[in-house]
Amino acid sequence: MSEYIVSARKYRPTTFDTVVGQGALVQTLKNAIGSGKLAHAYLFCGPRGVGKTTCARIFAKTINCEHRTNDGEACNECESCQSFNEQRSYNIHELDAASNNSVDNIRELIEQVKIPPQIGKYKVFIIDEVHMLSQAAFNAFLKTLEEPPKHALFIMATTEKQKILPTILSRCQTYDFQRITNQDIVAQLAYIASKEGIKAEPQALQVIAQKADGGMRDALSIFDQIASFTGGELTYQATISNLNILDYELFFRLTDAAIQGNIPAALIMLDGVIRRGFDPQHFIGGWASHIRDLMVSTDPATLQLIEAGPEVAHKYQEQATKCTPQFLYYGLQIANECDFNYKNSRNKRLSVELAVCRICQIMHPLPPLASGPQPLQSVKPQPTTVPQQASPQPAPPQPAPRTSTPQPQHFAQRVAVQPVQQPAPQPIIRDAGNRFTPQTGTASRRMASIRGIAPSPTANANQGKTDVQAEPEQSEPVDPTSLIASWKMFANENAGERLLAGVMNECVPEPVSADNLKYEVKLMSDDQKALLENNRVRILNYLISHVHNSKLSVSYTVTKVSQGKRMFTTREKFDAINQNHAEVIAALSENFNIELA
Repeated sequence: MSEYIVSARKYRPTTFDTVVGQGALVQTLKNAIGSGKLAHAYLFCGPRGVGKTTCARIFAKTINCEHRTNDGEACNECESCQSFNEQRSYNIHELDAASNNSVDNIRELIEQVKIPPQIGKYKVFIIDEVHMLSQAAFNAFLKTLEEPPKHALFIMATTEKQKILPTILSRCQTYDFQRITNQDIVAQLAYIASKEGIKAEPQALQVIAQKADGGMRDALSIFDQIASFTGGELTYQATISNLNILDYELFFRLTDAAIQGNIPAALIMLDGVIRRGFDPQHFIGGWASHIRDLMVSTDPATLQLIEAGPEVAHKYQEQATKCTPQFLYYGLQIANECDFNYKNSRNKRLSVELAVCRICQIMHPLPPLASGPQPLQSVKPQPTTVPQQASPQPAPPQPAPRTSTPQPQHFAQRVAVQPVQQPAPQPIIRDAGNRFTPQTGTASRRMASIRGIAPSPTANANQGKTDVQAEPEQSEPVDPTSLIASWKMFANENAGERLLAGVMNECVPEPVSADNLKYEVKLMSDDQKALLENNRVRILNYLISHVHNSKLSVSYTVTKVSQGKRMFTTREKFDAINQNHAEVIAALSENFNIELA
């Protein structure tokens, strides 16, 4: 039995023509070799598994080939090529910078650079993962990299170009390797499957290519894994089962349910996905990708953006004709928001279920309600007995609008809910500080009558619906003692507001009119006045409700208090004591041998 070699090693490219997905870059290297215009240092950058080290080896082999072909490839027959293929070439040296990143390793490399090649023209040094070199190693390498011997050529490969010093970058020709497209990966996998005698469905290879995310080495590793799992028959179902990937058919069925507004079916699909061990975020992310593919399927110009086989792309086109632009745009937005906020959600499953319900209602929105959202419990309002002549006439009921076609019954409408009477809108009054404050109840009506504000039509309509009549104005005599007691009582009830309670306990209103209807509060600062002005409506409503007189008014004035004795400084205190007790201080200074200044 022959030794098993993984596909990533067995089918590793050995010539430029066998490199997958880097056509433009490979052609540039071949042209440089053909013209003899070779730089002394190259930097190959790009993601993992796209062929950086492989191209470096092919490049090193080709420039030392004694009989290159007409298309710029190595002949594989000369001594240089044969020694390279048999891994005994002394002209090519590889250094793994991830494990050899010290100054001593670079110094050993510099010593090898001085030795000219025995066979061939160039001595090539390939440094893999060069970004792992230490700062000192980079500095030790700079001089040699800038002025190497004529026979030395450096090829450095890295996945993190941003970590390399600018002084290194400026001395190299940089080549950026791109991710390999799914089409190229699928073609290469199909070629390998035919070589190995493995039956592979195109859809299975497409899934492997998407999972590899542009890396050929990852794709070959996944290919070997699934080939072992399936015994040499790569089917679509076996592939998604092994890779733990959601079936695209699920998202087609889910989207059909959303188009029909079938929320129960969509929630059942989500529950099935969770029971199979998938993360709900994986579900919503997959659905977002599906809706994105539907969106690009609506236009033939963007159809090529779908990374799927022809059969699946055709299914996307068919389903896209059933979707409105609003469904695609808003559905993608809802799914993306859910995916973005998933980690911060406490009930993660509920957040995904809510997103599913919202997407299902895009094409089948719930009919608007006549009086706002309906709560879950009904409360029968109690009528208020008021004089008949003051009660406004209730507004006649408005007939429900007729529709030409019956509205479909949605999932949310199947839940039996009982309406509850909504509270009447709160009237807004303007206080002396030109601020609008919502008011309710008796105090609101009193303030409206005090300020001379006519009730709004909305408020009258609501009052008519609930049979509420504005109370008549009260004009009981105001006792100053009772008013001050109410003032103190308000301060005690709002003791949590320390600043407000402190000001009200310190400054009390004083009557300034003979009928005790006008009061004045003398304050000591503008800050105290601003604090009381901000709470004017609350305080005045409280006082009116206790003294039973709607004509009561309170004003706030700031009285400039004459400046009293100020605080003395330490120096002023010492000077005063020294002036009054000079003899005692002089004796203390002499007895204790101290100097007072």
